[in-house]
Parts: sequence; structure tokens; C-alpha cells
Amino acid sequence: MTWISIFTGKSGFAASSTAEDVTKGIDGTGLTAIVTGATSGIGLETARVLALRGVHVVMPVRNIAAGEKAKESIAEKVPNAKLDVMELDVSSQESVRKFTSQYCSKGLPLNILILNAGIMSPPFTLSKDNIELQFATNHLGNFLLTNLLLDTMKKTARESGKEGRIVILSSELHQTTYKEGIMFDKINDEQSYNAMYAYGQSKLANALHAKELTRRLQEEGVNITANSLHPGVINTNLLRHNGIFAIFFNVVQSFLKNIPQGAATTCYVAMHPQLKGVSGEYFADSNLKKASKYAQDPELAKKLWDFSEKLTQAK
Repeated sequence: MTWISIFTGKSGFAASSTAEDVTKGIDGTGLTAIVTGATSGIGLETARVLALRGVHVVMPVRNIAAGEKAKESIAEKVPNAKLDVMELDVSSQESVRKFTSQYCSKGLPLNILILNAGIMSPPFTLSKDNIELQFATNHLGNFLLTNLLLDTMKKTARESGKEGRIVILSSELHQTTYKEGIMFDKINDEQSYNAMYAYGQSKLANALHAKELTRRLQEEGVNITANSLHPGVINTNLLRHNGIFAIFFNVVQSFLKNIPQGAATTCYVAMHPQLKGVSGEYFADSNLKKASKYAQDPELAKKLWDFSEKLTQAK
């Protein structure tokens, strides 16, 4: 138990709440969820807790062997878990299109889409689509994945009468970005690249994605919400490119969230009945939180949407 335990918010939950705490008593039987990045860390814990609550969880993974191992680890703890592993590299638009085509061909419903997969602060690298890797992975892949699955989610919400939920993992570091917020004209400029600012830029894009997606869904009158969140500061595999940060977090980890606590806000936003109809918001510690000025800018959100459509040809 650490000092974070005392800060209980209006939801009744705190930074110390775990994913099991925030979903206690919630029955997810009959729901189907996609959880990206579910082979380790908070993604794996999110998949486990959703399965524990009766949700059919689809785990899209880059490495099928790692995905099957993760599936087995969940099944050991949740014997009745309904789990499927499929291949997806969210940094590759070709892979995203292949996954969504295969998913839709299965005829599966989709109630919950959790966009958890991501990378943090690698050296400057271009994706297979020749786009800066953090922006390509953390935002564009998620943007394209969402757009290609929206019709399935709309159909599921319409036929089931149950609210669909899209959960996008952002970060408090969405505030630590370039001075322009999003460097539309210099996304691939190696000379301007700063690994942490580029990460912050991609996480700002996540929050803006939820904002503009909400506007569009509400305009259509669709029973689907979209929210972004900060999971907390946790020492996970996301830090593999950050030697100094990883060493620092190892030293102070007793003051930080553990993985069950780190997965709590995701599970809260994905499943809790308190959030019925709540959309376009930003959450931390399983409570509403005010995002940065950039993250609340509707014009910037629309500009990013148009820019993302152009880069993914997703219109």
C-alpha cells in the first residue's frame, strides 16, 4: 500500500484501485472486446480481467507465439475464459487492414475496442509505411483500426441495444509535446525529432482522436462512446528504449502503480456503468481529469483527423 491510496475521486475509486476492484460485480457475459498489446503488462492484465468478467476477448498480437503464451497464462487463472489470438502489427497499415478483414470475415460482434498497444521513445525510425514510428504506431495504426472496425461496432450496438465503447490509451505526457502540438509538416523530419516530444505528440493525438471521433459518432446518433486515458506511471516493457527512465522507475517503483492498478482505468472506462453515455473525455486514476489545452482543441482534433485520413487513405 502506498501514498497514492488516499486520493479517492468522485467515482469512488483511487490510484490504488485495481482492475478487479473497478469491475467488481460487473457481468460482461455476451460482450466481445478487442484488446491490443495484450501479451504483457497492463494489456495482459486488462485482457485477463475482462475475461474474468465473462467478456470474449480477442487479442491481436505481433507475435503469435507470445500471444498463445499470454492466452495460456490467462486460461490458467480464468479456466472459463473465452479468448482468441490473432495477428496484428499496429505499426503497419497493411497488417491493420489484413487483421480487420479477417476479423470481419469471422462475423464476430464487437462491443469494446481497447487501443492499448504502443511504443515509447525509440530512436528516430520510419515505419513500413515510411511514417515516424511512434506516430505511426501509437496513433495512425489505432486510427485506421478504429475506422475499419466502426461498421462492425455500429451494427453490434444497434442489434444488441448495448452501448459500444472505444478506449484509447493516451498518457499524461500528451502535455509534453512540440510547441505546435502536432507537427503536421514535420512528422518525418529527423532533424526536428525529439524522442520524448514525439511520444507526447502521439499521445496528444490519442486524446484528440477520442474527441473528434466522439463528435462524429454523436452527429450520427450512434450508441458508441470514445474516451482516452492515462493509465498511470508503471514500469513495463514500454520503457525498453529508455534505459535511464527504467533505472529510475526501478528505484522508485514502490511509489508507483503496479500492473493491476495500471490496468484499472482502462477497465473502468471500458466496463463501468457509471460511464454510460460519457464520451470525448479524458480519465486518470479511474476518474475524470482535465486534459491539456491542445487536447481540448476541436479545430486541432479535426485537422488531425483529416491529416490521418490522408496518411491512411481511410476515408
